Amino acid sequence: MSDKVDLAEKLASFDEAFQPKIVGYYNDNKILVGKMKGEFVWHSHPDTDDFFLVVSGRLTIQLRDRDVELGPGELYVVPRGVEHCPRSDEGAEILLIEPRGTPSTGDSGVEAAPEDEI
Repeated sequence: MSDKVDLAEKLASFDEAFQPKIVGYYNDNKILVGKMKGEFVWHSHPDTDDFFLVVSGRLTIQLRDRDVELGPGELYVVPRGVEHCPRSDEGAEILLIEPRGTPSTGDSGVEAAPEDEI
């Protein structure tokens, strides 16, 4: 990444939910933006934490024992190995950080959408 990144511009460049796009790299991590609408898939990441930052809208991180409600400017880190299911009834725009090679669907058995660079 040799230039600044305008998150609003990047988020405006696509409409698809649950198909995060890579906007940069930090050490050996991908920085992604995505749109959420509806419920994702229950999954966990056995080897890595899962970072969510809400840019706009509202996001619920469903855990087996509780829900974590997030609004704009709020973040939550799902600890490695914890089963979770992101959901947004009204829609949300989010920023994710995860190690390269980490599928967004974790260990669910569901194939992850390709992560294009934008």
